[in-house]
Amino acid sequence: MNDDTPNQPRGEQIQQAEREAARQRILAQAEADRVPAEETTRAVPDRRWRRGRQ
Repeated sequence: MNDDTPNQPRGEQIQQAEREAARQRILAQAEADRVPAEETTRAVPDRRWRRGRQ
């Protein structure tokens, strides 16, 4: 599968390029939203349950 295939119709080449661009945008957004594993495994005390009992 090569993007430079001469016998591939121009419309299909454009669609393939648009799909790849969309894929790259999705991957970039996912990377921006990613939470590092170190942050998900760190214990954080949750004292909210004590607020009503004080």
